[in-house]
Amino acid sequence: MNDPLMLALSGLVGTVLGAIFFGGLWWTVHKGLASPRPALWFLGSLLIRTTITLAAFYLVGRGDGKRLIVCLLGFIIARFVIMRLTRPNVASGKLTKEAGHASHA
Repeated sequence: MNDPLMLALSGLVGTVLGAIFFGGLWWTVHKGLASPRPALWFLGSLLIRTTITLAAFYLVGRGDGKRLIVCLLGFIIARFVIMRLTRPNVASGKLTKEAGHASHA
């Protein structure tokens, strides 16, 4: 494949990886806090998310620094998108007691 197409695919893979990693983190926090065994949720999620991410970065990079950087850029962009999508809605007053307390600190 030609270089621009590989760079675009690397960016797309990075974006999907970021969505999986940070979306999975958000999901884990919600499930883990309601679980009787939160440590199991957090540790298991960390291992799964990190393994998937590192393996995919390794496969995408394949010794090419440009592809690795573009993949990382897509990963970072996905982080900001997930942060924006999962932000609590402050205007509607739907904050939990803990979140409302933490926001006044």
